[in-house]
Amino acid sequence: MLSERETSTPSGAGIERSAPGEVRVRRALLSVSEKAGIVDFARGLEELGVEIVSTGGTARELAGAGIASRDIEDFTGFPEMMDGRVKTLHSRLYAGLLAKRDNDDHLDAASQQRIEQVDLVCVNLYPFEQTVARGDADEQEIVENIDIGGPTMIRAAAKNSAFAAVVVDPSDYEGLLAELREAEGRLSLDTRTRLATKAFACTARYDAAIATWFSRRTYDGFPPTWNDAYEKVSDLRYGENPHQQAAFYARVGSPTHLLDGVRQLHGKELSFNNLLDLSSARELVEDLDGPACAIVKHNNPCGAAIAQTAQAAYERAFACDPQSAYGGVIAVNRRVDRAFAQELSKQFIEVLLAPGFEADALEVLGEKKNVRLLQLAHWPQPAHEVEAKPVIGGQLVQTRDVVGERREQMSVMTERAPSEQEWDDLLFAWKVCRHVRSNAIVIAAGGATIGIGAGQMSRVDAVRIAIEKAQAFQPQLLAGSTLASDAFFPFADGPELAIAAGVTAIVQPGGSVRDEDVVAAAQQAAIAMVATGVRHFRH
Repeated sequence: MLSERETSTPSGAGIERSAPGEVRVRRALLSVSEKAGIVDFARGLEELGVEIVSTGGTARELAGAGIASRDIEDFTGFPEMMDGRVKTLHSRLYAGLLAKRDNDDHLDAASQQRIEQVDLVCVNLYPFEQTVARGDADEQEIVENIDIGGPTMIRAAAKNSAFAAVVVDPSDYEGLLAELREAEGRLSLDTRTRLATKAFACTARYDAAIATWFSRRTYDGFPPTWNDAYEKVSDLRYGENPHQQAAFYARVGSPTHLLDGVRQLHGKELSFNNLLDLSSARELVEDLDGPACAIVKHNNPCGAAIAQTAQAAYERAFACDPQSAYGGVIAVNRRVDRAFAQELSKQFIEVLLAPGFEADALEVLGEKKNVRLLQLAHWPQPAHEVEAKPVIGGQLVQTRDVVGERREQMSVMTERAPSEQEWDDLLFAWKVCRHVRSNAIVIAAGGATIGIGAGQMSRVDAVRIAIEKAQAFQPQLLAGSTLASDAFFPFADGPELAIAAGVTAIVQPGGSVRDEDVVAAAQQAAIAMVATGVRHFRH
């Protein structure tokens, strides 16, 4: 039954008066690129007595399913033209969408112009992002997949959400039909607000993707404005601290993200800190060749190693700092078998990431109820995109730091060159050092870290801590070990401490005003020192 204020209005005679949220859906415009679910949605609307107006491919899809629809040309009185570029851009449509139905002036104007009301718009947009992501589309095809009418309809309906409903997500179809059936063709203000929120997020994301594509073609460096959009992947257990709420959002258009392809096989839901450490551990392992393991705690590596097997790499990484490894996040780039699982089960682990787990390994690790087991079957190629760090009222944006320096690009600063074993360890330590918070010092031996000094305001303090870690757990490996420093030594005191502890080769960027003093200390001790010419701060 219609309420007294919802007296029927003949087609073309104007718009009926209604209070916000009290509009009965009588006419819906459906125009979608993604056809999944649209037939069932249209059929549900048809069963509710809703008149359906549709465009091009949507009309054909509905006709094929036996659902009648009114063509947009009939509704606007204006033909579709210019290869479909102009079909919904018409004042008759936007007046029907934007009229305030409790405003006499709006209703009078609609009556004079015989405007027909539009109560619901269901639109999803041309597949611009998917076309770009294919990689084989030329500029003309990409440009033709920039939707104009779709975003305009979405924004109009969303702006007037008190009177016009907007649907951009097929996952909403079923719930909306249920509400319409239950409420005699009406949608609540809460539902309309939720739909409008989703609609504006949809157009913002779409415009950001288009702006980014144009910027990449126009500017070599960073564009004058930075447009980005993110989609929620999951809620998290909590933030950095238990009283903080948190969620993980993936950057729209990124070829991959932290949890892309990851399956959680066991354990509690992930937290904010889990993901921070997981990202660091995964990035480090991806930088290493062969079977490798990284153990991260509080966003710093506390051990990393390469070896003949993943288990051996883990055991050597763990030996670097077994105290700090307690409750750490571990990433390995090889499958976990039963023997490896038994070794892992001796320790408390927060998160374990691996390409796969043997069934009996899962049985062993599954006995630990709190360990989060994550499987990444196919490790994607690292995506070296720009990265951003939040600051007050803004973001700092930079290209991602990548260790690209090769041995032949480095220069030996001392008379003695590194031995082949020292070269291997120097290159390994240099890769790990990039992942340690500055000031960063990494001491390595035989393809494994034995001491790490992280996040110190003084470089000599970072050296001291790295030495103390090595002396505490593997003092026998210090003699003949190598050291990497993420930036130059401002004084000779850092290298002198390392030399006294047994380090025989050092890699550092070089470039200090006191390089001469630093190299002299190395020369006097007859150790090797190598300069990379590139620093790798991580703040």
